[in-house]
Amino acid sequence: MDGNGLAGLQDAQLWLKYLISFFGLVLAYYLGRAGSRLFRWVAKLTADTRDDAFWRVVALGWWATLLLALAAFVTFLHDLKVEPLRTWGELLVHWMGSRGLGILFIIAATYAAYRLVGVLAERVRIPASSDFERQNVRKQTLKSVIESTTKVIVVSTGALLILANLGINVSALIAGAGIAGLAVSFAAQNLVRDIINGFFIILEDQFGVGDVIKVGDLAGGVERLNLRLTVLRDLEGKVHFIPNSAINQVTVMSRDWARAVVDVGVAYGADLDHALAVIDDEAQRFYRDPEWSAKFTDEPPKVLGVNSLDDSAVTIRVLFNTEAKEQWGVAREFNRRIKNRLDAEGIEIPFPQRTVWLRREEAGQ
Repeated sequence: MDGNGLAGLQDAQLWLKYLISFFGLVLAYYLGRAGSRLFRWVAKLTADTRDDAFWRVVALGWWATLLLALAAFVTFLHDLKVEPLRTWGELLVHWMGSRGLGILFIIAATYAAYRLVGVLAERVRIPASSDFERQNVRKQTLKSVIESTTKVIVVSTGALLILANLGINVSALIAGAGIAGLAVSFAAQNLVRDIINGFFIILEDQFGVGDVIKVGDLAGGVERLNLRLTVLRDLEGKVHFIPNSAINQVTVMSRDWARAVVDVGVAYGADLDHALAVIDDEAQRFYRDPEWSAKFTDEPPKVLGVNSLDDSAVTIRVLFNTEAKEQWGVAREFNRRIKNRLDAEGIEIPFPQRTVWLRREEAGQ
């Protein structure tokens, strides 16, 4: 803004000056609140709470700076002979006319684009269903990854535009950052491997958010998945953070369909043919139960027969093909049912037993 513009701003009508002052107050308020949130977020990044007081002082200093700038602007706008506020206000208006308005516009556009990404992501509706569907898993995973990546791109682009508006050579900065990134990549090879492996996990749809997987000795449901790490929550509620580069082999227990394998032990003295018939009948009844039929696939259960002759029991194996993530509930319910049925049929469910033979020596030996 040149000198004529400054003079025109000071010669504006009184009501317009009050209106401009009001907009300046609103702008200072929103800038102050945004800065305070930023400083609180930075304070939360550190585990040590002793530096929280420092960041509170920084936030108060930010508010004080904005109020001082607002006072200087109003002093210059109304041509009040208060020094050095009037001189500071003139310098502020000059800066706003040359660079400040452009920076404020970039900040506003970046903030609007950042919020728009979140709004658009929320509008991508994934059907809520009690059934576990593979397509929903893939959509949820891609949605979270695309949303986070787009937000990073928006913020990075806004930061580069602000630096360019301040007169910094962005091309040289990007070139320097590329060289520095290449140097850092040699020291952060695990991070690069995390990103590459995470990219192929998502691209090949190996697993996604909502799947139940096993990685090494850890098993649980996938709560979060991005290019760097996979977050699992196990049955006890413990959360495990696994870098994607550490996933060399993964077992997915919720892919398309599942199978419940139930072993039923009967006593050696039981009639095996009768026991096999009873177990098969109970499995078929369970399969046809209207309250449980939706959890099975179209393939009926199979009684494979005698699976092993253990120390205390004859083990009979039964297979149920179920929908994804339903195998554990089906196995628990069939265990309950077959226990009651075997009791009703008089078929003994054995427990570990040991026979002890006692030998008594003759008196003269």
